[in-house]
Amino acid sequence: MHYRQDKYGNQISILGFGCMRWQRGAVGIDIDLAEAEREVLRAIDLGVNYFDTAYIYPGSEAALGEILEKNGLRDKVFIATKLPHYLIRSAEGMEKLFQEQLTRLRTDRVDYYLMHMLSDVDTWGRMKDLGIAAWLEEKKRSGQIGQVGFSYHGNSEMFCRLVDDYEWDFCQIQYNYMDENAQAGRRGLLHAAAKSLPVVIMEPLRGGKLVKNLPPKALDIFAAHPTAHTPAQWALKWLWDQPQVTCVLSGMNTVEMVEDNAQTASTAQPGDLTPADQAMLRQVVAAINANMKVGCTGCGYCMPCPKNVDIPGTFADYNRKYSEGRMSAFREHMMGTLFRKTQTGACNCVGCGKCEQHCPQRIAIRQELKNAQKELEGPLYQALAFIVRKLKIFG
Repeated sequence: MHYRQDKYGNQISILGFGCMRWQRGAVGIDIDLAEAEREVLRAIDLGVNYFDTAYIYPGSEAALGEILEKNGLRDKVFIATKLPHYLIRSAEGMEKLFQEQLTRLRTDRVDYYLMHMLSDVDTWGRMKDLGIAAWLEEKKRSGQIGQVGFSYHGNSEMFCRLVDDYEWDFCQIQYNYMDENAQAGRRGLLHAAAKSLPVVIMEPLRGGKLVKNLPPKALDIFAAHPTAHTPAQWALKWLWDQPQVTCVLSGMNTVEMVEDNAQTASTAQPGDLTPADQAMLRQVVAAINANMKVGCTGCGYCMPCPKNVDIPGTFADYNRKYSEGRMSAFREHMMGTLFRKTQTGACNCVGCGKCEQHCPQRIAIRQELKNAQKELEGPLYQALAFIVRKLKIFG
């Protein structure tokens, strides 16, 4: 296993264990604890020391806590979990929920504590108004929290603003060779790294889509390349090739998956990929995007939109519908545009045309936003948007 340093010099395994996708029992509710234990023990045996969970992952915190306590392994690993800020309405609420997390995890501290799905600076501002900065500092002084970060789904511009708004210790973004110019993207990765901020990667395989749902042409490109790796190995190697990436989370749910990913992590180094390897992966991206509807490169020249439409993100989700399927596209679009104080969906577009003046691809952005809105923002999306606004669950 290889390791990279966090902000304070701790050695973090470049492969992290994402504890959201553990196998569940016959009725699909309770986590298969025996199987999860086998995976965790094998991962630790192979050098994995970073375990990521969250308050809202059903049963995950409690399962991880029980496994670590039972086997006397708490002090051998780092635990990362997340505050669901969208459920918090007071400083007392923060404390109550945090203490519940410590009980679930059977520990007296959380090593890496994230604001879960922090959406924008307005949401973070509301949390600061509730006193979260002082609360976090007190927790760090007491040793109950080691480091403070945030996880993020959204565009690169807002991500960079969030990075600059607080003295974070680390951050977590969705990033993979398909999302190089989507969400926080490479721009966000480099911005965080420039501020010496460790970056933890989630969705390196897009929830398995870069393994299970690849088109035949993409598989042929992999097979024809002189260096033989599986699609999963290529996706992980692409990330670890970048020195700005600190740790890559994998939602492993079999021992075999743990062993395969750990083997890849034991050989991956920055700069390993050759120009030919990078060119091959660009061909794979083109093959996956062959059915895309909009030729948007995610350059961001169309931004900012005066009506707050996330134009590159909307087009990425629109294209995703035709490469990965309707549900995947809807989930990404919902997470990227709804759960924020100022929602950023295509429905905000008023047709001013400012964006089209700056688009180097000469995309008919206004018309394509209408098309994307029709396919991504139907009645269910609008109902969820209403609920988010009404209940203020954006934070």
